[in-house]
Amino acid sequence: MEYKIDFSKITQYDNLEFVAKQVVEGFITGIHKSPMHGFSVEFAEHRQYNTGEPTKHIDWKLYAKTDKLFVKCFEEETNLRCHLIIDNSSSMYFPMQGSYTLASPNKIMFSIYAAAALMQILKNQRDAIGLSVFSDTLELHTNARGGETHQKMVIHELEKLLRPISPEVQRKSMVTDTLHRIAEQIHRRSMVIIFSDMLESNTNTEELLLALQHLRHNKHEVILFHTYHKKLEFDFALENRLYRFVDMESGNELKIHSNQIRDYYKAAIGDYFQELKVKCGQYQIDLIPADITKGFDQILLPYVLKRQKTI
Repeated sequence: MEYKIDFSKITQYDNLEFVAKQVVEGFITGIHKSPMHGFSVEFAEHRQYNTGEPTKHIDWKLYAKTDKLFVKCFEEETNLRCHLIIDNSSSMYFPMQGSYTLASPNKIMFSIYAAAALMQILKNQRDAIGLSVFSDTLELHTNARGGETHQKMVIHELEKLLRPISPEVQRKSMVTDTLHRIAEQIHRRSMVIIFSDMLESNTNTEELLLALQHLRHNKHEVILFHTYHKKLEFDFALENRLYRFVDMESGNELKIHSNQIRDYYKAAIGDYFQELKVKCGQYQIDLIPADITKGFDQILLPYVLKRQKTI
């Protein structure tokens, strides 16, 4: 069976200006100017020549007039580079159910469509797009590129993630190690957008956040969409009866009445969410809680605000 992203579900987000007007007035669409200095588009300014520099950009006409050496600096018109990172571990396939729709998705489906919606904006802005997918290994990593061929490849990789996995498949999440690896491979300043439930049993929050901080290296802008099912994973809104709880990444099982663990669970998950929020604030990482039952506006609006600050 072939799985395809239904772009008719996200066509309302094709136009960056449409989304931006919901957030800020006067938001200017179009390619933005970068502070990078290149020698390809248009003249920006002169600066004094420093001994030992290449001479090919010296303005000799100005030298003839002033008897001083100045170098021409140019401002290149460059697009935003955006790198999408998707957690593909087994816990992202929660909740397990017979079929999924955008009205009732699991975490991985929500993340895929949210990423595809962002890609529509990025494509219209002629931005460069990169994609990384990880679980217990780095399953995919592409450099950020523009162009139709690259974008089609990225969409194809996202569509492959729509394929359901068997409950017996157990892919652990190695968020910490993998984010360190990805950070080492993103060399140019980018906006890095992560979709993950941030569930990793074999590490502490400090180590997890240090991996996120690594992505701040080279002044990357980082948005973490903390993907979760609020009703089930945060509110623990379960009937008062016996349940069989199964760890999707280890297969460990626990049979217990929901009332026996509700208070403990809600306190523990609340503390964890709060710690993530505080630590991300300290590391200047935008943490956006993303309830998978609430649609894409919660994804796109923070992105537009972040982009406005970056431009």
